[in-house]
Amino acid sequence: MASKPRQKILILDFGAQYNQLIARRVRDSKVYSEIVPYNIDAAKIKKAKPKGLILSGGPSSVRLKNSPFPDPKVFKLGIPILGICYGMQLMGYMLDGVVKSTRKKEFGKTELWVDQADPLFKGLNPNLICWMSHGDKIASLPPGFETYAHTLHSKIASIGDPSRKLYGVQFHPEVFHTPWGIDLIKNFLYDVCECKPSWTPANFIDLAISDIKRMVGNKKVICGLSGGVDSSVTATLVHRAVGKQLTCIYVDHGFMRRGETEQVRETFENHFKMNLVCVDASERFFKKLAGVTDPERKRKIIGEEFIRVFEEEAGKLGKIGFLAQGTLYPDVIESESHTGATNVKIKSHHNVGGLPEKMRLKLIEPLRYIFKDEVRHVAGQVELPPHIVYRQPFPGPGLAIRIIGDVTPKRVKILQEADAIIIEEIFKAGLSREVWQYFGVLPLIRSVGVMGDERTYEYPIVVRAVTSEDAMTCDWARLPHKVLERISNRVVNEVKGINRCVFDITSKPPGTIEWE
Repeated sequence: MASKPRQKILILDFGAQYNQLIARRVRDSKVYSEIVPYNIDAAKIKKAKPKGLILSGGPSSVRLKNSPFPDPKVFKLGIPILGICYGMQLMGYMLDGVVKSTRKKEFGKTELWVDQADPLFKGLNPNLICWMSHGDKIASLPPGFETYAHTLHSKIASIGDPSRKLYGVQFHPEVFHTPWGIDLIKNFLYDVCECKPSWTPANFIDLAISDIKRMVGNKKVICGLSGGVDSSVTATLVHRAVGKQLTCIYVDHGFMRRGETEQVRETFENHFKMNLVCVDASERFFKKLAGVTDPERKRKIIGEEFIRVFEEEAGKLGKIGFLAQGTLYPDVIESESHTGATNVKIKSHHNVGGLPEKMRLKLIEPLRYIFKDEVRHVAGQVELPPHIVYRQPFPGPGLAIRIIGDVTPKRVKILQEADAIIIEEIFKAGLSREVWQYFGVLPLIRSVGVMGDERTYEYPIVVRAVTSEDAMTCDWARLPHKVLERISNRVVNEVKGINRCVFDITSKPPGTIEWE
């Protein structure tokens, strides 16, 4: 189950790295959007009744035989279409224009001149800067089309056929480097597709609660609660829909951050008055991980044991009909290949997921079609406390994959104390909303130090802090030196077993956010 509004824009996925950005920009304009396979049948599109279609960019060339092409009938549906980069070239090629390779390819910031403002460029300057990334160009317009904009090397940088409401742009309006791009997207949504800006957290909440009520009826629901914003919003929406029919299960595997279990109890048991089962399973998890150093084995062991504990607790509750979980839209996109591409597995997904078949529960996934930033907006609307709304993403295996090596209770305690200091100092510096994630890593190596005129031989703590929009890519956060100095002084002086503090300045790629 997932909540979808009635008014929507469909984005046909041709393999562009910016597909999620297109969907986000449409939603930033308060219009719901959804990414679908590029070869979706035109009849299915017609049945879905979208207000408009966007053909994404992609790495292919329309001049190659094996390139992805949409169902040709999409251009005859009478639905407004915006083609972006490869999407515009597809439109030109499939509607009898001519596409050729460019002699001078355009990549990066490019100057653009507007030849015709209405409707795409309405209200915009006639001379703009845009972000280009292409090696092909439309050399001859399809019948019925006219040129809307050009660049120094592309005489046809934007096209349109107002009678059929078909438009294309050679550049990428969805990226940050096209600063006015959101205005062009809004012009397409509001003026061409006649969409209303009605996609808001409040509307989403009403729709989600209505869907949950209709689906669940009088049956019981369980929800795995981690204390993170995704599972917390899921639990709150389900609780608003079915009340005491919901039981949340919180499994403390022993690898949580300091004080998190107490926060979960206070928020959901005391404040929201939910049925909450808290399970301290730390002892059995530590036994399972004894001597395990391989990160993939850690994840699998923790994931499997988590499911076993969850099954045991669910079994005590009697007959259950549904399992609620906080699946997000990026999880769905990344697990489905719309272009037939094979993704290389970097590592197992951090968050414990996967329902054992023998439980045979139906899934409730109210967040399945929204992004992380939208979840935070919803969290604020349902009055979750700030420490949950703005909680950093936290991996399902917890601190076990931030200890590089064998995991023991003593080492978890060391990392908990150091991690708490890092969080406190970044919060005190007013940086908690600017930095996507910030935490400590404990590598099991030792170095020599001097404390109180005595030789020490202890562990270092690695400070990891990154900026990101969606965790797909990230850059290391430029924390002020004074903040780093306070973190280092406090960690070394206050955490027994640590005598050194270092700062990780690796971006993603080539690194990952987590070390394991």
